[in-house]
Amino acid sequence: MKKHPIVAIAMGSDSDLAVMSEAANVLDEFGVGHEVLIVSAHRTPDRCRAFARGAERRGIRVIVAGAGKAAHLAGVIAAHTTLPVIGVPLDAGMSGLDALLSTVQMPGGIPVACMAVGKAGAKNAGLLAVAILALSDAVLARRLAAYRGRMASDVAAKARVAARRGVTKS
Repeated sequence: MKKHPIVAIAMGSDSDLAVMSEAANVLDEFGVGHEVLIVSAHRTPDRCRAFARGAERRGIRVIVAGAGKAAHLAGVIAAHTTLPVIGVPLDAGMSGLDALLSTVQMPGGIPVACMAVGKAGAKNAGLLAVAILALSDAVLARRLAAYRGRMASDVAAKARVAARRGVTKS
């Protein structure tokens, strides 16, 4: 049974799906209901505005928005909602630097959390959405703590293997 979406993952183009699916994968891992949609701030501005304005009413609690080039999607969405918006800059040219700067340079008063460029940023956007939701969901908070614990254990195990191979500690 699919859970009611509480996170929306928006992207400007279907070409962004390969990267933005990282956020969906994280939300799936934590059992967080989400929706994925394509909405362009420039090519479908009315649809973008309607999505942003109606998201909270539909039960969405966090929005993850990924876009490349001008990367205004997260900012446009944030301008039309008070929900938390997490921006993921995508590499559509200039190694994603243009998208990163467009996402991080929001004017005071319209916040957008900005992740790293690309897949790591999309994954972290999913994790930040989980962390935001975990503030009011004890089960999700425990799952997030367990996830972090598994990461720490994995690193410790890899460090032990490296030490056996002669990699020195610094």
